[in-house]
Amino acid sequence: MEEFLSAPFWLAVGQIIMIDILLGGDNAVVIALACRQLPAHLRVKGILWGTAGAIILRVVLIAFALTLLQVPYLKLVGAALLLWIGVKLLAPDGEDEHSNINGSDKLWAAVKTVIVADLVMSVDNVIAIAGAATNAGSQHQMPLVIFGLLVSIPIIIWGSQLVLKLMDRFPVIITFGGMLLGWIAGTMAHTDPALKEILPQTTSWNYGLGVLGALVVLGLGIVVKRRAQPPA
Repeated sequence: MEEFLSAPFWLAVGQIIMIDILLGGDNAVVIALACRQLPAHLRVKGILWGTAGAIILRVVLIAFALTLLQVPYLKLVGAALLLWIGVKLLAPDGEDEHSNINGSDKLWAAVKTVIVADLVMSVDNVIAIAGAATNAGSQHQMPLVIFGLLVSIPIIIWGSQLVLKLMDRFPVIITFGGMLLGWIAGTMAHTDPALKEILPQTTSWNYGLGVLGALVVLGLGIVVKRRAQPPA
């Protein structure tokens, strides 16, 4: 019980919620597109069942990710992917990921579309959330993941539009979000089993690599964004 009152636990919960807002904001768009052709009286059911199925699937995927991250060098791979996801968040490529999502006038067809689309788009969420959970200790990782996802559901469904407007008005939110992914990448790499014999397993090293990861994402994000801009 004391673990649930500790600062690392609630810090990880906050990180998971922030990650799901930043990387899961598309979920609301996916749900809307998949359910747009349903009759009005079935739309609420489509949204609820599709969201429930997507969340359950994500919990299963994260459970596998948490297990795999115990294998040497896989945390390093996950950290590299997180750095790439963070850079992509700061400098998006502009591709429309929703153009191939087709709605349906059948309830379970729409639910299936939501779940399949969420599965395809959840790789970044799964890696980032698993990385955040590993920093809170091994005893309560899955309860932490489930709690963080449950808290983020209403934020994603009902607050995504507000969050998107805030991001448009205050782009610094996206910058901090990308740097958060870099921080998680650095701290996750520090705890890779392959590096435990090489790097000192101290808090200062953990925080130092977290800061390094955040700065790497910020720097690469700025460079990629500038290169993507058309010449004046």
